[in-house]
Amino acid sequence: MQDVGIGELARQTGLRPSALRYYESLGLLPAARREGGRRVWPAATLRRVALIRMSQRAGFTLAEIRGLLDSSGTRGTTRQWRALAERKLPELDLVVRQTQRLRDAVAACLACGCMNFADCELLAAGPADPNDAPRGT
Repeated sequence: MQDVGIGELARQTGLRPSALRYYESLGLLPAARREGGRRVWPAATLRRVALIRMSQRAGFTLAEIRGLLDSSGTRGTTRQWRALAERKLPELDLVVRQTQRLRDAVAACLACGCMNFADCELLAAGPADPNDAPRGT
């Protein structure tokens, strides 16, 4: 496999070079080798970036992802991943409920047809289920 420069890595992953440099500064990506003053990574870095992006879409924080990447290849990685995933599932379930509620609200607004926030009975109905409030509020 051939090495990839920062521009090519950015193009293939859909990330900006600044994001790749940020990931490198956080330790999510290995330190790039320098060739002619530019960053160059092994081609396997494409797979690592894909893993990072997939983990982000699944709701993991960059700190959580770094912890998993730091421990990859060591004993206990599977246990660590499992524990993190089990803690993450309830958070994801909450996001799904909130998103469904938002979708239902948008559909109700479209069906209402009032198109006037001042007179909208749906907005006057009050807050949704308090169990779906974001944590820390």
